[in-house]
Amino acid sequence: MELYFLGTGAGMPSRSRNVTSIALNLLDENGCFWLFDCGEGTQQQILASPVRLSRTNKIFITHLHGDHVYGLPGLLTSRSYQGGETPLVLYGPPGIREFVETALRVSQARLSYHLEIKELETEGIVFEEEGFRVEARRLVHRIECFGYRIMEKDKEGKLDAAKLKALGLTPGPAYGIIKQGGTVTMQDGRVISGKDAVGPAIPGRIVAVMGDSLRTEAAVVLAQGADVLVHEATFDSARADMAARFHHSTSVDAAVTARSAQAVALVITHLSSRYGEEDTEVLLREARDIFPNTYAAFDFWSLNIPYRTGETF
Repeated sequence: MELYFLGTGAGMPSRSRNVTSIALNLLDENGCFWLFDCGEGTQQQILASPVRLSRTNKIFITHLHGDHVYGLPGLLTSRSYQGGETPLVLYGPPGIREFVETALRVSQARLSYHLEIKELETEGIVFEEEGFRVEARRLVHRIECFGYRIMEKDKEGKLDAAKLKALGLTPGPAYGIIKQGGTVTMQDGRVISGKDAVGPAIPGRIVAVMGDSLRTEAAVVLAQGADVLVHEATFDSARADMAARFHHSTSVDAAVTARSAQAVALVITHLSSRYGEEDTEVLLREARDIFPNTYAAFDFWSLNIPYRTGETF
């Protein structure tokens, strides 16, 4: 599982940052990519990345401001040209269907795959399938905006083959029985069960991706215990009044949310174009003063998300 940042700017593209789009690489987990937001130029960013449209089967839109959706019509059309034939599901707030269908109709675009559009009318579980569950909650922005919590289901504990051999059990079908939690009776009458040789379940990873928002308790709920929280930090604390006026967060707001949620790591993104490379360090320092394990995203940067087995970011 890996987060790949295609665009990390706010409002409009700059020379160093395109507008918002984030890919979640799940090739090892279920063979696909998921996309979060799709600002103008996202498909161009994808061409310079390891993300593949033909393997992208879900797109989650946080809200309908242009820097989060203007890239959608072109990307959906290009997916047909790049070998995308499998169905794609698009999630977003009310209005996303009208936006996409109008753009495709007026431009007479034809898709080679089935596009399903699901507008989020209520908060809660968006979908649940084998291995994953996604929850959405409303944030506080100038228009309806959602944050998403992606939860991987726990994995079975690791089978201790060395211990089984020491107990006198030879490799074979019995190992599978024990791995599934069953029992095996030895010739001498001993009974070996899963609890004897299978480690504890490995907690599934949790990623929380926020749309644009003032600091809100909803973001804390979505990010509770998350391995990674991705949170906008459009402004530094010196521009807190401007952040409040436009319903955005500062780097301090993002860090306070991560700390309150007891997340493992915070990634700040959606940075205003007023911040150059050196100025970005100001945002990062402000956040790290409150939440030390903070990273500032930049275009084409990725973050691997390990299981909680001792490995750190």
